Amino acid sequence: MGESIIQIRNLGKEFKTAAGSVRALQDINLDIRQGEIFGIIGLSGAGKSTLVRCINYLEIPTEGEVLFEGQSLSAMTPAQRRKTRQSMGMIFQQFNLLAQRNVIQNVCFPLELTKTPKKEARQRAMELLRTVGLEEKAKSYPAQLSGGQKQRVAIARALATNPKVILCDEATSALDPNTTKQILALLKEINRAMGVTVIVITHEMSVIEAICDRVAIIDQSRIAEVGEVSDIFSDPKSRIGRQLILGDAVNQMKFGSSMQIRIIFDGRESAEPIISNLVLACKVPVNIMYAATRDIGGKAMGQMIIQLPEDEADANRVINYLKTIKIPYEEVEKHDVISHS
Repeated sequence: MGESIIQIRNLGKEFKTAAGSVRALQDINLDIRQGEIFGIIGLSGAGKSTLVRCINYLEIPTEGEVLFEGQSLSAMTPAQRRKTRQSMGMIFQQFNLLAQRNVIQNVCFPLELTKTPKKEARQRAMELLRTVGLEEKAKSYPAQLSGGQKQRVAIARALATNPKVILCDEATSALDPNTTKQILALLKEINRAMGVTVIVITHEMSVIEAICDRVAIIDQSRIAEVGEVSDIFSDPKSRIGRQLILGDAVNQMKFGSSMQIRIIFDGRESAEPIISNLVLACKVPVNIMYAATRDIGGKAMGQMIIQLPEDEADANRVINYLKTIKIPYEEVEKHDVISHS
C-alpha cells in the first residue's frame, strides 16, 4: 500500500433545516491509502453517505478539509475541483443510468463532459464494457438489463475518465446475494488489475469482509474505530463495532437466571474445540461461568460450567447437541457454582 491518496482532516458537516441545524459529521479524520480497498460502515443515518459526498465535494464540508493527492479541495477553484472530481468515479445503489441512452452511450457520457473525441470515447467505452463482461450489451437500453448488469454498466461508466479512486455508495444493497458476490469480485479485480483505490460505503458487514483491506466504523456522525479488517473483526473495540460484527444476536440473548450446566472433560482430544463447535452448531451463544481444564498429554481433563440462554428452545438445542456428541454434563444448582470459584 502506498502513501495516502485521500486525507480527511477534522471534517464536519452540518445541514440547516427548518427545524434548526442537524449535525451529520463531527471531527472525521481518515487517511485512505493509494491502491487499497477501504470500507466505511455504519447503520443508516450514521453519516456515511454524507461522508462520501464530502470526499468529492458534492457536499461542501462545514469544517475541516479533504486533501486529494496532497491538494486541498477547499483551496481549489471550481474548475480545478471539477478536474479533481474526474479522478474520482462514483457508483450508487440505484445505478443512476440514463434511461434514454443505450449502454455504450451511458459509458461515453462522462467522456462527452471532458470533450473526448467521439471515436476515442467509443473505443474506450467498448474496452471498459469488455472489462466488466458486457460488450454484447453495448446497444441494449438500461430497461433491458438486470440489476447486476446495470451495476456493471455503472462501473464501466465510473472508470471512463481513468479515475484514481472509485467511490461506491451502497453499490450492492439493491442486488441479491449472488449478484452482490459477482459485483464485489469485479471491484476487487479492477482494484488489483488497474490499481484503482476503492472506497466502499455500506451497512453490511459481509461486504466489508468480502473485499476490504481496512475499515472505518462510523457511529452517530463520528468515527468509532478504524483499522485492518482482520483486526476489527477478531476484536472490535467499540460498542457499534461489536453490534455490527456480532449482529443483533448479542443484544437479544438474555441469560438472566437461566439454567447452568457442568460439562465434564474426561480425556477427549484437547485439540477438539467443543465449545466453538457447540456454538456454531446450535447458533446460540453460551456464557462461560467457570472453567478449569488442562491439557494432559493431549487429552482434555477438567470441567467447565456454562450458562444456557433463557429461551427454552435455544437451551434444548445445546443439551441435545451435548447428548449427540456424547459429552458428559449435569445441571448445576446456582449455589454450587459459587463453591467452585
